[in-house]
Amino acid sequence: MLWPSLLAFTAAAALLTVTPGLDTALVLRTAAVEGPRRALLAGVGICLGCLGWGLIVAFGLGALLAASELAYTALRYVGAAYLVWLGVQLLLRPRAEFGDAPSPAAASPSAWLRRGFLTNMLNPKVGIFYVSFLPQFIPAHANVAATTFLLAAIHAGLGLAWFLLLVLATRPLARVLKRPALVRGLDRLTGTVFLLFAARLALDRR
Repeated sequence: MLWPSLLAFTAAAALLTVTPGLDTALVLRTAAVEGPRRALLAGVGICLGCLGWGLIVAFGLGALLAASELAYTALRYVGAAYLVWLGVQLLLRPRAEFGDAPSPAAASPSAWLRRGFLTNMLNPKVGIFYVSFLPQFIPAHANVAATTFLLAAIHAGLGLAWFLLLVLATRPLARVLKRPALVRGLDRLTGTVFLLFAARLALDRR
């Protein structure tokens, strides 16, 4: 059944989307310094980067999983190990702040669209994360490539909604997200989610 997987992924992706990171920092800082229009353009660029990685992973992952059951099993364990590593890091060393994103000297608003896009497309960790995180939400008989891209599109849509919220409420949200206790709590919650998904991925049987 595809719908339960989509609902589970949407819930998990929503939590990951609101966890402070470089993307959130970039949009917040742009909204505060450059204005809401450029901040939204940066957010759109980030989401386009997610879709770009979704296409890359969808076709590569689909070919890999279709070709070899052994490859799927190996990928499953590698993905579970990666999620365990991320989860343990977040639980043992939660951040007290999410830091500031670098600010390029952009002469035109469209430069922020490119900035957001390249922030994701030049970060291989996004691709690695998709490869390790998305397979557990793909039902056994689903089209791997199409479902993978659909999940990436859901993630991008959630991200766009979150960035719009950040742009509309820049100052109060910026103050809240700078609270060390909240940032540490979000990191620990996300770390726990990673460990639970790692267990599910390791124990999954197609």
